[in-house]
Amino acid sequence: MKSSTATTNKQVVRRHSVFTRLWHWITVACLIVLMMSGLQIFNAHPALYWGKSSNFSAPALQITARRSDDGAPQGIVRIGDHVFDTTGALGLSRRDGRLEQRAFPAWSTLPGPQWLAMGRYWHFAAAWLFAPLLILYLLYTLARRERRRQIWPGIAQWHALPRTIAEHARFRFDQSRDYNGLQKLTYLVVLFALLPLMVLTGLTMSPTMNAAWPWLLDIFGGRQSARTLHFIVAFSLLVFFFVHTALVLVSGVFNNLRSMVTGGYRIDKAASDTSADRHA
Repeated sequence: MKSSTATTNKQVVRRHSVFTRLWHWITVACLIVLMMSGLQIFNAHPALYWGKSSNFSAPALQITARRSDDGAPQGIVRIGDHVFDTTGALGLSRRDGRLEQRAFPAWSTLPGPQWLAMGRYWHFAAAWLFAPLLILYLLYTLARRERRRQIWPGIAQWHALPRTIAEHARFRFDQSRDYNGLQKLTYLVVLFALLPLMVLTGLTMSPTMNAAWPWLLDIFGGRQSARTLHFIVAFSLLVFFFVHTALVLVSGVFNNLRSMVTGGYRIDKAASDTSADRHA
C-alpha cells in the first residue's frame, strides 16, 4: 500500500527539449576533444604569460622538469615564484615504464604521443562544430520564453540562494520540474560567460582573426594574455564538469540521465504544484 501511494505521488514531466538534449551531448563530446587536444597543444610550449609577447624568463605559469638537488629527475609546476613538485603527474610522467618529460601525461592528451599537428587538427575540428552550436543555443535560450524562465532565477530563488547552497553542502536535493536558484546561476555563468569567453580567447590566438578583428587583442590585452585566459577558462569548465557529474550521481543518476536522454523527469506532484510559487 505504501509503495502504491509513493508511486501515485510521482509523475514524469518533460524537462528538456530535443534541441537542448542534442546540444548537451554534442557539446560534451566537443569539450572532451577540445580539452585533450588543447593539452596536446599546450605541451608544445608548456608556459603561460601575460601581455602581448612571451617573457621566457618570467612566465606566469610553467610546467617542466629539472634535476633535483640529489640529481634525480623531477617534474615541477612553477606559478610565479612558487615551485611545486609534481613528479609522476605533471612535468615528468611515466610512459611504457619510463619517465618522460612532458607537461601533461600521454593519457590526458589527444593524440597520446607528442604530435602537435594532429592535436591542432583535432582541436580545430571540434572548435568549428562547438562554436556555431553555442551561438545557436544562446539565441535559442534568449528567444524562447520557456527556456528563459527555465534558466533565469526567480525572485524567490534569489532570496533562497543561501539556503539552497547550504542544502547542497548537506547533499539534500529537491527534485522538481525546475532547476533551483544555485543551478540556474551556475548554468548562466557557464553558458553566457565561460563558454563565450573560451571561444573569444581562442579566436584571439588566431593570426587570421587578429587581422580581421584586431579589437580582440585590445579586449584581452594581447595574444599571450588571451592564451592564459583560455587555459584558465578551460580548467574552470573542467572543475564544473566534475562537480556537475558528482551532483548528478548523488542526486539521482537514473532520473537525471533520463531527463537528458528522453526529456522525461520524475518529480513529486507536490513539488510540481508549488513550482510556480517558487518562481514568483
